[in-house]
Amino acid sequence: MKEMTLEERMDYAARRKSEMNCCQAVLVAFADKLGKEEDELLRLGSGFGSGMATMEGTCGALVGAIMVSSLLSAEGEARNNSRAIMSRFKELCGGATICRDLKGIGTGKVLCSCEDCVRNAVRATGETLKPVTQIERSDVHIHR
Repeated sequence: MKEMTLEERMDYAARRKSEMNCCQAVLVAFADKLGKEEDELLRLGSGFGSGMATMEGTCGALVGAIMVSSLLSAEGEARNNSRAIMSRFKELCGGATICRDLKGIGTGKVLCSCEDCVRNAVRATGETLKPVTQIERSDVHIHR
Protein backbone atom coordinates (compact mmCIF):
# COMPACT_ATOMS: atom_id res chain seq x y z
CA MET A 1 0.00 0.00 0.00
CA LYS A 2 1.25 3.49 -0.91
CA GLU A 3 2.35 5.77 1.91
CA MET A 4 -0.20 8.51 2.61
CA THR A 5 0.93 12.09 2.15
CA LEU A 6 0.18 14.54 4.92
CA GLU A 7 -2.73 15.99 2.91
CA GLU A 8 -4.18 12.51 2.35
CA ARG A 9 -3.86 11.71 6.05
CA MET A 10 -5.58 14.99 6.96
CA ASP A 11 -8.41 14.29 4.52
CA TYR A 12 -8.79 10.73 5.82
CA ALA A 13 -9.08 11.96 9.41
CA ALA A 14 -11.63 14.63 8.45
CA ARG A 15 -13.75 12.04 6.58
CA ARG A 16 -13.63 9.63 9.52
CA LYS A 17 -14.68 12.43 11.92
CA SER A 18 -18.30 11.92 10.84
CA GLU A 19 -18.15 8.41 12.36
CA MET A 20 -16.27 9.14 15.60
CA ASN A 21 -15.00 11.83 17.94
CA CYS A 22 -12.09 14.15 17.16
CA CYS A 23 -9.53 12.25 19.24
CA GLN A 24 -10.45 8.95 17.60
CA ALA A 25 -10.27 10.46 14.10
CA VAL A 26 -6.69 11.63 14.69
CA LEU A 27 -5.67 8.29 16.20
CA VAL A 28 -7.06 6.21 13.32
CA ALA A 29 -5.39 8.51 10.79
CA PHE A 30 -2.07 7.23 12.18
CA ALA A 31 -3.11 3.60 12.71
CA ASP A 32 -0.65 2.43 10.06
CA LYS A 33 2.23 4.12 11.91
CA LEU A 34 1.12 3.04 15.39
CA GLY A 35 0.77 -0.66 14.59
CA LYS A 36 -2.51 -0.78 16.51
CA GLU A 37 -5.87 -2.15 15.47
CA GLU A 38 -8.57 0.44 14.83
CA ASP A 39 -10.88 -0.95 17.53
CA GLU A 40 -8.12 -0.49 20.12
CA LEU A 41 -7.53 3.11 19.01
CA LEU A 42 -11.28 3.80 19.11
CA ARG A 43 -11.44 2.54 22.71
CA LEU A 44 -8.35 4.55 23.66
CA GLY A 45 -9.81 7.80 22.31
CA SER A 46 -13.42 7.24 23.34
CA GLY A 47 -13.38 9.48 26.43
CA PHE A 48 -11.57 12.43 24.89
CA GLY A 49 -14.09 13.77 22.39
CA SER A 50 -15.78 17.14 22.93
CA GLY A 51 -13.02 18.53 25.10
CA MET A 52 -12.94 15.68 27.64
CA ALA A 53 -16.68 15.13 27.10
CA THR A 54 -17.53 18.53 28.60
CA MET A 55 -16.21 21.05 26.04
CA GLU A 56 -14.32 22.50 29.04
CA GLY A 57 -11.11 20.58 28.39
CA THR A 58 -8.42 20.36 25.75
CA CYS A 59 -9.63 19.68 22.21
CA GLY A 60 -9.88 15.94 21.61
CA ALA A 61 -8.05 16.25 18.29
CA LEU A 62 -5.07 17.78 20.07
CA VAL A 63 -5.20 15.05 22.73
CA GLY A 64 -5.14 12.44 19.95
CA ALA A 65 -2.16 14.16 18.33
CA ILE A 66 -0.23 14.08 21.61
CA MET A 67 -1.10 10.39 22.04
CA VAL A 68 0.27 9.66 18.57
CA SER A 69 3.39 11.66 19.31
CA SER A 70 3.94 9.90 22.62
CA LEU A 71 3.75 6.49 20.96
CA LEU A 72 5.99 7.42 18.02
CA SER A 73 8.59 9.67 19.69
CA ALA A 74 12.02 8.43 20.62
CA GLU A 75 12.67 8.12 24.33
CA GLY A 76 12.98 11.53 25.94
CA GLU A 77 11.49 13.42 22.95
CA ALA A 78 7.76 13.16 23.69
CA ARG A 79 7.56 16.30 25.85
CA ASN A 80 9.36 18.48 23.31
CA ASN A 81 7.26 17.04 20.49
CA SER A 82 4.10 17.68 22.52
CA ARG A 83 5.09 21.32 22.96
CA ALA A 84 5.76 21.68 19.24
CA ILE A 85 2.45 20.03 18.29
CA MET A 86 0.49 22.20 20.71
CA SER A 87 2.19 25.36 19.49
CA ARG A 88 1.52 24.52 15.83
CA PHE A 89 -2.09 23.55 16.58
CA LYS A 90 -2.66 26.88 18.34
CA GLU A 91 -1.14 28.71 15.36
CA LEU A 92 -3.45 26.90 12.95
CA CYS A 93 -6.56 27.19 15.15
CA GLY A 94 -6.68 30.86 16.06
CA GLY A 95 -4.70 30.60 19.30
CA ALA A 96 -7.01 28.23 21.19
CA THR A 97 -6.69 24.65 22.48
CA ILE A 98 -9.82 24.40 24.67
CA CYS A 99 -12.84 22.92 22.91
CA ARG A 100 -15.38 25.57 23.97
CA ASP A 101 -13.05 28.38 22.84
CA LEU A 102 -12.48 26.71 19.48
CA LYS A 103 -16.23 26.29 19.01
CA GLY A 104 -17.05 29.87 20.04
CA ILE A 105 -19.16 28.91 23.06
CA GLY A 106 -19.78 32.15 24.90
CA THR A 107 -18.31 34.36 22.18
CA GLY A 108 -20.29 33.28 19.14
CA LYS A 109 -17.08 33.28 17.10
CA VAL A 110 -16.04 29.81 15.92
CA LEU A 111 -12.26 29.73 15.66
CA CYS A 112 -12.00 26.26 14.17
CA SER A 113 -14.59 23.62 13.24
CA CYS A 114 -14.20 20.06 14.50
CA GLU A 115 -13.17 18.87 11.04
CA ASP A 116 -10.53 21.60 10.83
CA CYS A 117 -9.31 20.82 14.36
CA VAL A 118 -8.83 17.21 13.25
CA ARG A 119 -7.02 18.31 10.08
CA ASN A 120 -4.81 20.73 12.01
CA ALA A 121 -3.96 18.16 14.68
CA VAL A 122 -2.91 15.67 12.00
CA ARG A 123 -0.91 18.41 10.24
CA ALA A 124 0.88 19.47 13.43
CA THR A 125 1.70 15.85 14.24
CA GLY A 126 2.95 15.06 10.76
CA GLU A 127 5.10 18.17 10.59
CA THR A 128 6.57 17.60 14.05
CA LEU A 129 7.23 13.88 13.59
CA LYS A 130 8.23 14.03 9.94
CA PRO A 131 11.42 11.94 10.34
CA VAL A 132 9.41 9.26 12.13
CA THR A 133 6.31 9.30 9.97
CA GLN A 134 7.96 10.35 6.70
CA ILE A 135 4.99 12.55 5.94
CA GLU A 136 5.32 15.33 3.41
CA ARG A 137 4.80 18.87 4.66
CA SER A 138 2.31 21.02 2.84
CA ASP A 139 2.00 24.76 3.13
CA VAL A 140 -1.83 24.66 3.16
CA HIS A 141 -3.14 25.85 6.52
CA ILE A 142 -6.60 25.01 7.79
CA HIS A 143 -7.89 27.90 9.91
CA ARG A 144 -11.22 29.60 9.87
